[in-house]
Amino acid sequence: MTNNPVGWFEIYVQDIDRAKRFYESVFQLKLEKLNSPGMEMWSFPMAMDRMGSSGALVKMEGFPSGGNSTLVYFSCPDCAIEAGRVVASGGRIQREKMSIGQYGFIALAFDTEGNMFGLHSMQ
Repeated sequence: MTNNPVGWFEIYVQDIDRAKRFYESVFQLKLEKLNSPGMEMWSFPMAMDRMGSSGALVKMEGFPSGGNSTLVYFSCPDCAIEAGRVVASGGRIQREKMSIGQYGFIALAFDTEGNMFGLHSMQ
């Protein structure tokens, strides 16, 4: 494999407006509507010339949110900052910022749709 293993992610939601508000509030960004037939998608900002992957919130009939077995980690300068916005944005913290040794720090949280996600930082 010559590329990073993850090229895109999708977070399935039931209430797209509520989920959009949550992620925009926690990460202090604006999601962009994508034209996708049969589903509603809102993309996280992406820069094609930078490392890492982007993804989208997706509302699609027959694909429920929550209870997923895939965990998406968002990169942050300091994961405690974004974790600090989770509860005020309508989510809940599963695990506060903790050290993972030489690999930095993580925090785990749930969004408003029941999806768990991770936050990762080196400080």
